[in-house]
Amino acid sequence: MAGPVQAATRGIKFGLTPVFLSNDLELLDQLRTFLARRTGLEVVLVQRRTYEEITSLLISGQLTAAWICGYPFVSYREELALVAVPVWRGQPLYRSYLIVDADRHASSLDDLKGDVHAFSDPNSNSGYLVTRAALAKRQWRPEEFFRHSFFTYGHRNVVRAVASGLAQSGSVDGYVWEVISEIEPELTGRTRVLERSELLGFPPVACPRRSQDTPETLALKRALLDMNSDPLGTEVLKELRLDGFSDAKPSVFDGIAAKLALVRSLG
Repeated sequence: MAGPVQAATRGIKFGLTPVFLSNDLELLDQLRTFLARRTGLEVVLVQRRTYEEITSLLISGQLTAAWICGYPFVSYREELALVAVPVWRGQPLYRSYLIVDADRHASSLDDLKGDVHAFSDPNSNSGYLVTRAALAKRQWRPEEFFRHSFFTYGHRNVVRAVASGLAQSGSVDGYVWEVISEIEPELTGRTRVLERSELLGFPPVACPRRSQDTPETLALKRALLDMNSDPLGTEVLKELRLDGFSDAKPSVFDGIAAKLALVRSLG
């Protein structure tokens, strides 16, 4: 195993948004242990209920870095910088899924007018912005198109809402839906993917732009980029169903930025 990256003696505060694995304490501990071992620094994982809370902590400099979403990254592009972008199925990209009940006869978003719809988080790309942009193209806002919509604050919760009938349709992270399909096939089996978005930038690890060259941030970046060459890192990646992390360019998120601009143009 390669030795730890040399860095300053201050610790790393690493923020995590509420994704499907947030309750997997063993996996979170493995991630923390790997990062601490590889950086040679104390690592504290910081979790909050919403994307907004983690993004606020990140922008204010209270976190070294955070695994956020492409939506807040493009929203605060002047304040944030990329640390690393996960690679899934060979690319630093993923899709948003529009899901419905497995037995429902519907063929497109247009068939969902008047639904009770489940979103993940108001600052989620796949769990909100993609559908919001698709409606904006049709000159609709969610509150006009859907009879009712609500936020579940978790992609797995969107799947649960649709599977249980609490919602008639939902917007969810395609990566999360696919992973749940592996570990809880009986849950996703009660839903059906109605539409898949185009490929978009995978939720990145970002840091405050003003601290992107600090020893702590650089140590974290190296640890993530080298994760698939470390036995414990490889095990964490296996659990996450990820190939590794890449040094992707900010342009990977241009598609998300275009959707945000479209939504803003509707007012």
